[in-house]
Order: sequence, then C-alpha cells, then structure tokens
Amino acid sequence: MLFGWLTRLLSIGQFYLDMLKFLKENLAIILLVIGAFAIRVLFVTEVPPSLNWDEVSHGFNAYSILKTGKDEWGERLPTIFRAYGDYKLPAYIYLTAISELFFGVTDFAVRFPSVLAGSMTVLFSYLLIEKITKKKLLAFLTAFFVAIEPWSFFLSRIAVEANLSLFFVVAGAYFFFLGIEKKSWKILLSSFFWGMSLWTYNSARIFTPLLVFSFFLIYRRQIVKIFKIKKFLVISYFLLATFFLVPMLFQFLSSNALARFEKVTILDEGAIANIGLLQTNFFLPYPFSRLVVNKLTYFLKEFFSNYFSYFSLDFLFLKGGSQYQFSVGEFGVLYLINLPFWFLGLFTILFRLRKDSSLQSLAVWLLLAPIPASLVREAPHVLRSILILPIPMFLVAVGLMEIRKRIKFRFLTYFYLFFLICNIFLYGRELFTNYRKNYSWVWQYGYRQVVTYLKENYQKYDLIIVSKKYGEPHEFLLFYWPWEPERYQNDPNLVRFYQSGWFWVDGFDKFVFVNDWDIPRDGFLFITEKKLKFDCSGQRCLLVTSPSNNPVGWKYLDSVLFLNNQKAFEIYEN
Repeated sequence: MLFGWLTRLLSIGQFYLDMLKFLKENLAIILLVIGAFAIRVLFVTEVPPSLNWDEVSHGFNAYSILKTGKDEWGERLPTIFRAYGDYKLPAYIYLTAISELFFGVTDFAVRFPSVLAGSMTVLFSYLLIEKITKKKLLAFLTAFFVAIEPWSFFLSRIAVEANLSLFFVVAGAYFFFLGIEKKSWKILLSSFFWGMSLWTYNSARIFTPLLVFSFFLIYRRQIVKIFKIKKFLVISYFLLATFFLVPMLFQFLSSNALARFEKVTILDEGAIANIGLLQTNFFLPYPFSRLVVNKLTYFLKEFFSNYFSYFSLDFLFLKGGSQYQFSVGEFGVLYLINLPFWFLGLFTILFRLRKDSSLQSLAVWLLLAPIPASLVREAPHVLRSILILPIPMFLVAVGLMEIRKRIKFRFLTYFYLFFLICNIFLYGRELFTNYRKNYSWVWQYGYRQVVTYLKENYQKYDLIIVSKKYGEPHEFLLFYWPWEPERYQNDPNLVRFYQSGWFWVDGFDKFVFVNDWDIPRDGFLFITEKKLKFDCSGQRCLLVTSPSNNPVGWKYLDSVLFLNNQKAFEIYEN
C-alpha cells in the first residue's frame, strides 16, 4: 500500500515537472494568446459601438435555435439560414447558440465566438509556421503580427463568419502538415477543420478546395507514402472530406446557395447593361465590337483589376478598404511601419521557392486567397479577403528576420519598436474614440435604445410604427427584446414577403414597419411596402421615425442620438 502511494506521488510530481517544462518552453506564445484574447474582448460590445443587422440576425436565429430548434422562419436545424434572403451559412450561428447558452441573449454572446476564433487563429498561426519552418522566433513574430495588425484585430471584434472560417482554414493547414510529418491520425483533423470552413463562409467554398488541391499536388509523394503504409487513414481522410463536400455540392444545385453571390457578382444586371452600352458606343462596327467587348472580356478585366487591388499599397498600408464597417479610414490593414519588411519578406520567399516545398505551399496560399474576393464587386474588400491571413504577417516576420540577420544593430530594434508602438497607439486611439463616435451610424447605433423605450411603453399603445430608414428594424426588436421565437414564428400578424431579392417584414404583433416616404406628413394613415394600410385616427399609436419626418400634429416625446450627438431617431405619439 505504501509503495502504491509513493508511486502515485512520484507520478504527480513528474506530471508537475512536465507541466513546468511545457510552460517554460511555451510561455511566450501562451502569454501572446492570452494578450490577443484580452485586447479583443476589451470593450468588445462598445467598439464597434453596436451590433449591425447581420450580427443581430446571427443573435436572434441562434436564440431561436436554442429555444425551438428552428430558425426565425420555422426551419428545423437548417444547414443554411434564410435570414433576410442573404442565406447565411450555419457554423457561426450554431456556435452563437452555444455562446448564448452561457452568456444570454447579449451583444457579448454574439461577438464572443469571433473573439475566441481570432485568439485561436493567433495560436494556430504560430503552430503552423513553426511546423513548416522549424523556426520558433519566426513563428512567434508571425503570431504576434496576427494578434495586433488591424486586419485580424478589427475583424476579431465583430460577429462575422469570415473570421471563424479563417480559424478553421489555419487550423486545418496546421493539422495537415502535422499529419504529413507524423503520418498519424491527426491528419484527419485537417479534413475536419477544412470541412467546417466550407460551412462557415462563402469565400472558403472556393478557396479551401483550391488550397487543399494545391497542397495535395505539392505533397503528393508524401501522401502516396502514407497511403502505402496506412491505407485506412487516407481512405478515412477522403470519407470525412466527402461528408462535408458532397452536401455542399447538392446545396449549390439550389438557388438559395447562390443567392448571395448573385447579388454581388461582377457580372450582375448592371454590368450586363453596361456591356451592351459599351458595345453600342464602340468605335468598331458589329461584330467586331462583340468580339472585343463581351461578358468574358469584361469579367477578366474586372477580375484582374480586383485581384491586384489586394496587393496594392493603398489597401495594405495606406487606406485599407472602402467599407467603413470593416476598416478604419486612412489606416491600412497592416501597419505602415511594416511596409519595407513586407516587401523584403516577399522577395526573400520568392528567391527560396524552388528549394523549399513548404514555402511553395505558403506562396500558393498567398496567390489563391484573393480569388473569391476578386469574383465580386467592391474590391478591395477587407472582410472577403481575410482568408489570405496569416501570410502577410508571415512575410513581415520574414523581412524582420532578414534585417536582424544582416544588421547587428540593437538601436534599429528599438527604433522599430518605437514606431510600431506609435502605429498601434494611433490606430487604437482612432478606433476607440473617433471611429466609434463618427461612424456609429454605420453600425445602426440607436436600435437598442429604441427597443428599450418600446419595451417600457409597450402596454400604452395599440400600434407601434417604426421607420425602416436604417435597415431591418424587426430583427433588432426580436433580438434586443428578446422576443420569444415560437411566438414570432406563429404570430398571426406576421407580414413578410419576397421582393427584389430580399425578404421584407412589414409587421408582427402590434409593430408596423414602414419606409420613410410612407410616413404621412399630414394625417394618420400609414401604408407599408406591401400596401397594407394602418389608420391611427381611432387608436393610440407610437411612431419611431428618422429626424423631422413626422406627421403634423403628433406629439414629440423623445430622441435617440448617434454617438456624434446627431439625431438618429425621433419618437412621437398621436
């Protein structure tokens, strides 16, 4: 018996020694991941200043799944969420349901999966680069830049599927290289994570298969060797991949899966009309005009213009994207101080490509990642191109390592760190102060305050009318109330319909949603988009409208302000 106790004590002691050794060897990356999580979770519900309509859609559909097993449309455990007609992929919403189980129906619960995914991307960027290059410092620098650069930092603070998909892609790549090296079952995890990316974000449905196919070409000899000694492992890998891939291909056969792409594709209705106009005004007669100006030539021109915009200095270091929801104005997606190191890293990798297959895989990643984002409008787009990460950070890290190797000058390190800290400070100050205040309207700020007011005064009115000026008010009501999903799904007053590629909601319960131009300047008759009429002359009505867009004679009650103190909403009663 005494011998047994001694054995247990020794085992426990050895366990603690192993733990101490592990912590000592990995303390830097552990602290970096903790730091990355801390800066992402800090004031995450205030910066950006509020949830936008996509985020509240995630939040309410997740709540509906949690409570009823159905989405807001009454579909049981869907593999694609209809939402507004943009058909969202399911992974982020189901993870949000788990988050809401722990944190409630809150802004924090909706953004937490993205915060966690962004933090884990930092960890797996380190593991991936360390596995490929066998250089801990290079891997740590790459992970460090993933943690702090605007591109990854900002998108880890908002509920976007793209950020979660990035985590799945990077984790999948790490387990692929680990499995190839160890010839172990861990390669199955790469199939799982890559498969999950296909059900998270639409860009991954193009990028991930291209990346996986390229990796298999580059490492075909190693895979053949594994197949010879572990056939079952390779067969299991492809069976798992089939489990994710085949349902996706069947989904593509439905119009729902392509609905979002059709709205944003280069060759939309406007582009086709423009092609016809260009053919008419072309200096050569038909059929020569048709040979030069057609769908193919137009598509190729726009595609390559979009593609190369993702490597432009304006996008990477000077201005970022033009979408205010995904980048801070006049700041690139990478810090300006890293511009020379990015170029140096790029040229260094190019010179070493022929000798190093692992660098070839990263180069292929860099070249393939902008393809999905280049197929659609609004390039360069910060969100749609996120799957290029962590390669830009890796290039910066390579550039820094090259400088460190060639210039043994400690002052240069201090000089770089000083300006890097200045870049971080300027960006952080802009994001947490001016951006939050001046762009609160972009984030549809004010709806939470409106819902709070409506909830407090709900019993006083027969009809509550809300303007559609800033988006889809019904979804904000559903989420911030929060409204019971089953009650909403079975509401006899629910009015929703499909029009112009979008699903509109004109009312539910005692709420009515109208366009600004349908609010009468003089009178009590409101007409919705579906031409339903609501007469307030014989009942008590509350109106939430955009500033100075109220019927004459209605009593002003209150205002909701944007963070720059301009009016967002005015509230009236009849």
